[in-house]
Amino acid sequence: MVSCSAFEYHPYTTDVRGETGINAKNINLIENRFENSETVVFAFLSDTQRRFDETVDAVESINSRGDIDFVIHGGDISDFGLRHEFEMQRDILDRLSMPYVVMIGNHDYLGTGNRVFETVFGSYDFAFTAAHTRFVCLNTNAIEVDYTPGIPDFDFIDTELRSLSPDVRATVFAMHIPPFAEEFNNTTAEEFEYYARRFPSLRFCIYGHNHRLAEDDLFGDGTIYYGVPDIGKRIYYVFTIDSEGYEVETVGF
Repeated sequence: MVSCSAFEYHPYTTDVRGETGINAKNINLIENRFENSETVVFAFLSDTQRRFDETVDAVESINSRGDIDFVIHGGDISDFGLRHEFEMQRDILDRLSMPYVVMIGNHDYLGTGNRVFETVFGSYDFAFTAAHTRFVCLNTNAIEVDYTPGIPDFDFIDTELRSLSPDVRATVFAMHIPPFAEEFNNTTAEEFEYYARRFPSLRFCIYGHNHRLAEDDLFGDGTIYYGVPDIGKRIYYVFTIDSEGYEVETVGF
């Protein structure tokens, strides 16, 4: 029997087809392009799982603006952790006319999804700098490891803090699951806030997961946590960061 690649031996295969290591490649592009910029504009969307048509429309909307420097995807790019979900969403996001990075969501852990995520996109925790702002992107999916220590990875956060370049003037934290959601390891919520507040000029935090639009001062410390809905709500955020602060726009498409 000959399948001509029409069939695969298991839906949770990790034999990825097409481009891999996307985050590292795009981080290199972002850092090189915006190293000396004073202003940066980025779009934030999340939870595109099974919403292929809406993701196509979001990409077209972002491309049509002409002012977006890069895109952050907040996770849950897949619904069941299937290889073809990652590949299909990757191929849609590859149509963006600017670099993008993807964080891991709790659904991306399912089955062998976490392994496929690592292959297609890269590390669960990563960071990069653009326009003198450090973007710290964290895996906060504690529910998928039964809330055992290690998520969020405070060793990673501490290393980031200790190794910050003197050129970094501001910080943004990005994650899939926010503090005080039941899927976050809330025994570490106060520790997370302590670390986050030690970074220079924490502008705001962004997250997905909850499938609703939200703007909350979760810890009462003045830092706003912006939650973006799933892409089925046809909404994404656009943030503009400069030396004075930031502006946020809620975009419907």
